[in-house]
Amino acid sequence: MTKEPRLIRETLEEHMLSQRASFSSRSKGRLRDEPECVVRTCFQRDIDRIMHSKTFRRLKDKTQVFLSPEGDHYRTRLTHTLEVSRISRTIARGLRLNEDLAEAIALAHDLGHTPFGHAGEYALDKLLVDDGGFKHNEQSLRIADCVERGGKGLNLTFETRDGILCHTGDKIPETLEGSVVKVADRIAYVNHDLDDALRAGVLRETDVPEEIICALGATNDQRLNALILDVIQESDENDEIVFSPSIAFVFDTFREFMYKNVYLNMKAKSEERKVFGILKEIFNYYCEKPDELPDEYQRTATSDGLTRAVSDYISGMTDNYAVHVYEKLFIPETWQVR
Repeated sequence: MTKEPRLIRETLEEHMLSQRASFSSRSKGRLRDEPECVVRTCFQRDIDRIMHSKTFRRLKDKTQVFLSPEGDHYRTRLTHTLEVSRISRTIARGLRLNEDLAEAIALAHDLGHTPFGHAGEYALDKLLVDDGGFKHNEQSLRIADCVERGGKGLNLTFETRDGILCHTGDKIPETLEGSVVKVADRIAYVNHDLDDALRAGVLRETDVPEEIICALGATNDQRLNALILDVIQESDENDEIVFSPSIAFVFDTFREFMYKNVYLNMKAKSEERKVFGILKEIFNYYCEKPDELPDEYQRTATSDGLTRAVSDYISGMTDNYAVHVYEKLFIPETWQVR
């Protein structure tokens, strides 16, 4: 009998990957045991489950940084996710780590992001201050574990779940592939957010500090290439995924520049004060009238509490759908935009 494709792939991993890599045949498993796929490794199976999820599809209509930008070329949460995925795979390949695991983590890392980007996350965090707050990485894992598939979850592997939870914040992922995604996420957003800021007129080319241009390059492509190559070279045969000290200093300067001039820039963020009002009104409405929540979230309210169920519902909304719900609940029908 011909050997199963999955077993062939697992054997290839043993020969091709670094001993520092996460091998699919040695996964710690899933929350619920299930038979293995004949064709796909466990991490490849995670990728398919994530990409075929409803939550993943909704990322295309969620804000990355700029709210309701005019033009088709600005990043959304989905295009950000895809860029993180490609950078993660490139770094993993360069270090002979498990590309499939890195891709799975990257594709799922922002599943829990709210409508309206970080403004939405801030709003829900404030609204849930007495119930543990709201963090998009924790929500991403919650979606994977118990929101998707009508409450059954995606039943992902331990390694993918750990990478999702640890892609931001101080906690270090248990796998190097998780650390790759953590670095790739930062590489992706500072570069593409700069690109979008230049396109939006929030910044000019002459605003970019000379030290960033000298060390990383003058174009988006050059900067990405310089950062990715540095991570690969510095992390080879290393127990960490890191930049070289000189590039780490420049990268920190890059991030500080972006926070000061883009992420906290009033021109770029002037509409965000309205986001809190929209989400607060929707949140309070459903907390007062839980019987109007969709059935699946009413079930969640019974098991996990009403405020958590309402936050699940709101965090899963796209930008446009959140506005639509707000109009439906609070704007007279004759005044609503058609």
